[in-house]
Amino acid sequence: MDQAPGSPPGPQDAQSPPTCYRHPDRETGIRCTRCERPICPECMVSASVGFQCPDCVRNGSGTGHAPGATTPRTLAGGTITADPRLLTKILIGLNVAAYVLQLSIGDNFTQRFELIGSAYYQGLGSVEGVAEGQWYRLLTSMFLHGSLMHIIFNMLSLWWIGGPLEAALGRARYLALYVVAGLAGSALTYLIEAPNQPSLGASGAIFGLFGATAVLMRRLNYDMRPILALLVINLIFTFGMSNIAWQAHIGGLVAGVVIGYAMVHAPRERRSLVQYGVCGVVLVAVVVMTLIRTGQLL
Repeated sequence: MDQAPGSPPGPQDAQSPPTCYRHPDRETGIRCTRCERPICPECMVSASVGFQCPDCVRNGSGTGHAPGATTPRTLAGGTITADPRLLTKILIGLNVAAYVLQLSIGDNFTQRFELIGSAYYQGLGSVEGVAEGQWYRLLTSMFLHGSLMHIIFNMLSLWWIGGPLEAALGRARYLALYVVAGLAGSALTYLIEAPNQPSLGASGAIFGLFGATAVLMRRLNYDMRPILALLVINLIFTFGMSNIAWQAHIGGLVAGVVIGYAMVHAPRERRSLVQYGVCGVVLVAVVVMTLIRTGQLL
């Protein structure tokens, strides 16, 4: 027998974890404070008390205002969009496009944009690196990869972790997290790694997403064991393989935890100020690390 939306759960429902009323394949422990339907992070809309489902928000804000008076918001205060994974798809596309260029153009392309402190490139005929004023390498290196397996592993991780996180944070906050965490990983690598050791890959940004996801799951009282197990496995690979820049992973992870905490715990009345303010503080740390290392190499 079909059950009407919003009706109390039946006997069978009580025997299994509830699933989101819009996404039946997603288990959740959160319910709309108005209709009590189960909602996943993608569907939950932050309200003055608890969370509401998109249908209740569209039908009325619950504050006495007209139905259109309140724009549906994600858990972190972002706008709910028709395609909650759009930015994740764009980021994957940019990484794949950059890898195609690496294969098509060759080492000269990679050497112009990978992260390097200061080194002479015979193919370019000059000394290159962040210490030479090429700060853009901190960003461009985040979209380059060293092998087919490297990019496949990173893009699968970005899809699995990034998609749900983008839905929970909203596009602007998700993009800020991704870019700033990636820059933090690049800056720590530049600070610690040998100046002539190249580094590239999206791992720093992706570890930032790992950190923010752990904070989000803690905030929602979800089972932390799956994400912690996945993080431990990745850290084992990070320190167990000699060709992995562990500095990028740790820098991105720390930045992701800090920014993620600000995203999901910022007080509602000054949420944007706290969220983007923390992103700004991490960016200042990136600049400071870069200046310190540049001073050491000049």
